Amino acid sequence: MKKQNIFLKNKKFTVYLILAFGIILTAVFAPQIAPHDPGEAILTEALQAPGDGHLFGTDKLGRDLFSRVIYGTRASLLATFALVGSIFLIGILAGYFGGWLDAVIMRIADMMVAFPGMVLALAVAGILGPSITNAVIAVGLVSWPKYARMARSLVLKIKYEDYVAAAKVTGSKTRHILARYMIPSVLPTLVITASTDIGGMMLELAGLSFLGFGARPPIPEWGLMLSEGRSYMQNAPWVMIFPGLAILLVVVVFNLLGDSLRDVLDPKEEG
Repeated sequence: MKKQNIFLKNKKFTVYLILAFGIILTAVFAPQIAPHDPGEAILTEALQAPGDGHLFGTDKLGRDLFSRVIYGTRASLLATFALVGSIFLIGILAGYFGGWLDAVIMRIADMMVAFPGMVLALAVAGILGPSITNAVIAVGLVSWPKYARMARSLVLKIKYEDYVAAAKVTGSKTRHILARYMIPSVLPTLVITASTDIGGMMLELAGLSFLGFGARPPIPEWGLMLSEGRSYMQNAPWVMIFPGLAILLVVVVFNLLGDSLRDVLDPKEEG
């Protein structure tokens, strides 16, 4: 009943959550939703306008654009969630263990914030070489200091509480203390931040792919699709319009989800 009340009292959050789950389900069930193979090239059908045979039209190689946009949901979300998840625990570990590990991580974070984010990401991606994995690494190296500082400050607030000290005295293992006390304490704030940042990180990954430092053909990734379609902006604008709309939709949904989630978990911020 309590969960139902939360959803009923926060209708905006419920709507955005449903939309976010819909996007995630689209990525999971992309093979069942897409009517065509996203990599199947039929040159005789190149640059066909949206119609009955191809809902979003086709690209320069005759590949079905609707299928590629659907599969692009999988590629873009997987990369973004991998990025958020990989930097999620760094700050928790730094704040809990302290000592030299905390000092090293925080000093590295201080150095990272001294560089312009996107410029550093471009440099790292250029050094590592173009691939979606390297793009995730590049954006992760730029983004993690924010999470590290936030998680560290939250962990330090409860690290010296009596119940944590009691758990240590009774012989609780580090893994148990992290799972039982630390992570649940910092999770709400980090989840709000992560859900809000998903849109920004997706834009950064798409930007790297657009510039040639991210996904490589024939991967159906939205930023790469925009890059491939820019030469046909005047003759076949749908090649860029639909991937761009997909990015816009996902970014807006997750940004609004983060804002509404903040209102749910911290009612003092509402209004």
